[in-house]
Amino acid sequence: MNKSIEIEYKTMLTQQEYLQLMTHYQLDSSNLVTQTNLYFDTSDYQLKEKNMGLRIRYFDSEAEATLKIPQQIGLLEVTDRLELSDVEKALKDNRFPKNAFQIISALNNETVPTDLLGLIGRLVTKRAEKIIPEGKLALDESWYRDQHDFELELEVQDSGKKEEDFFALLKQFNIPYRPAENKIVRAVTVRK
Repeated sequence: MNKSIEIEYKTMLTQQEYLQLMTHYQLDSSNLVTQTNLYFDTSDYQLKEKNMGLRIRYFDSEAEATLKIPQQIGLLEVTDRLELSDVEKALKDNRFPKNAFQIISALNNETVPTDLLGLIGRLVTKRAEKIIPEGKLALDESWYRDQHDFELELEVQDSGKKEEDFFALLKQFNIPYRPAENKIVRAVTVRK
């Protein structure tokens, strides 16, 4: 189990901007990691009402579950490691695994009925990451329902002057700021 505070800044990108950044930072297909995110909530969206997010993220050989809880600055992330067999069972049963003990405990503290957590969305991302002076840069290409998009995320340790650094980074590449909804919102919101 792991607990940490996440502070990140993000913007949506065009495909051309995404490719420009991949080239600038010398990232290619060998740097891409494919991850699948499964999102969970109750049928009446109790987590959404509390601005919380719950996901299982899995790769070829590993998986983890993460609960994101809003804090005054950033998000508290509670993470439990899972086996791939736990992911298969969650998909088969359409239920969040009971053996993510720290997350279940945190949800019980938030009075969320964990036995009612069902799968509400899925999103697949190819991600390239690189540590740069401003923080940890992630360039994402994502697919969900019938959508396909590109995103830049910058994860930082503290919120001090880092927001200024984020906007300076965008300016350096002539990228306009385009607000990016959280992946869970994009994965479950039907676009018209």
